[in-house]
This record gives sequence, C-alpha cells and structure tokens, in this order.
Amino acid sequence: TTMKTALTLAALVGSAAAFAPVQQGRVSTAVNSYENELGVLDPVGYWDPCGLAKNIDQATFDQYRAAELKHGRVAQLAVIGYIVPEITRANYDFIPGKLSTADIPNGVAALEAIPSLGWAQIVFFIGAVDYYGVLGNFEFGKKYVGGTEEDLKTKELQHGRLAMLAILELLRHDSQNFVSPGFDGLDKMITGLPFLYE
Repeated sequence: TTMKTALTLAALVGSAAAFAPVQQGRVSTAVNSYENELGVLDPVGYWDPCGLAKNIDQATFDQYRAAELKHGRVAQLAVIGYIVPEITRANYDFIPGKLSTADIPNGVAALEAIPSLGWAQIVFFIGAVDYYGVLGNFEFGKKYVGGTEEDLKTKELQHGRLAMLAILELLRHDSQNFVSPGFDGLDKMITGLPFLYE
C-alpha cells in the first residue's frame, strides 16, 4: 500500500509539473551575435550545424575564424598543388643524383616516393610558415582585385571554404584510384577540367 501511494503521488506531481508555467530564463545571444559576421551569405545564411559558436565569446569566435581562414588558404594552395603537376613538371633534382622531381608521382602516390629527409623539410617549412605567420595580410594583391575590405574578406572566406571541399574530394578520388586503379574508367585524375590535358 505504501508503494502504491508513493507511485500515485509521484504520478500526480509529475502530471502537475506538466501544467505548471514554464520558467522564462535568459536567452543566449551568442549565436545571434554571429549571424551578421563576414561569410554569412544567402541562401544558407548563418550555418553552424555542430554548434561550435554556441555560448562562446568574441575572442573564441575570432580564433575559430582565424583557423578557418588559415585552413582555407592552405586548402587553396593544396588544390593548386594538385592541379599544377597535372599540367606541367619542374624538372630538377630533388635529391641531387638520386631523385628528380619528374620521378615523383602526383597526388597520394607521392607519399611513398618522397624520402624521409624530404618530409622533414616539408614539415619544417610548414611549421616555420605557421609559427612566423607568413600567410598574413598581403597588401600587394589588393590593388588588382578591387572592392571593399568587407567584400574581399568575404570572398576569401568563400574561396577557402570551396577549396577545403575541393581538396577533400581530390584526396578521396585520388586515394580510391590509388587503391583500385582505373575504378572510374578514366585515365586522368582531374576529370572535371579536361582542358588541362589539351
């Protein structure tokens, strides 16, 4: 009987709570404050599916934006690094007398062809660029593109976002072709730009 009474009382309290007025708490404006930041464009608008900008301060948002900008710039260089070797090769000795750049394959296959000392040089160079902030604000190119500062920054963010998607697809396609050569029946890696091979 005591158990029945306790269960009945718990059910009544639970049902009464369902009809109680909802307590109005403070609404977070962290997300709303970033809806007008650079890079927010129609038709998507503000897009943060993982909630990374939820309940963060401006300094953290600026840090995330700087990381997005840096990743976008690196991705743009990576896409160019995929496309240029498909068109032309710089024939010089990577390791004098042992390895020429003409012998290094393009894309994922180059991972096995570059010796460990070459990888050490690459990692050191990337670390130096990142540490010293060489990929900074370039005044030289601004006179050629025109537009407002806000417009230029938005374009750079959008180009970086596109390049991040592009390099992921190039890596996916090249990796699949590396594992299963000719899986798509095409003999060229970058199939969407046939004029590159003419």
